[in-house]
Amino acid sequence: MPNYSDSNPPSVDSGSLPFTQEKQGKYIIREFSHLEDDSAFKWHRDEQNRKVTVLEGEGWKFQFDEQIPIHLHPGTIIEIPKLVVHRIIKGKTDLKIKILED
Repeated sequence: MPNYSDSNPPSVDSGSLPFTQEKQGKYIIREFSHLEDDSAFKWHRDEQNRKVTVLEGEGWKFQFDEQIPIHLHPGTIIEIPKLVVHRIIKGKTDLKIKILED
């Protein structure tokens, strides 16, 4: 399993990462395209605790390492402790999330 850390670059275009994002106050709004190749969505760990709220998207799943994936729907909230391995699994439409870090 690859190990990379997402450092939350402040720009809207995130380069080789499979999302775009923008800062809105204390939140990061991140969008993932359903047109990305499945291989773009890698196992990773984040350097900060995160509270993620799903704003839009159909068919996407979230998975912690060695756990069963859970379905994501608008309104789903997931708390991700720092340095815990996880990934998202691509869905049918674009995914838009709101991230709060502490």
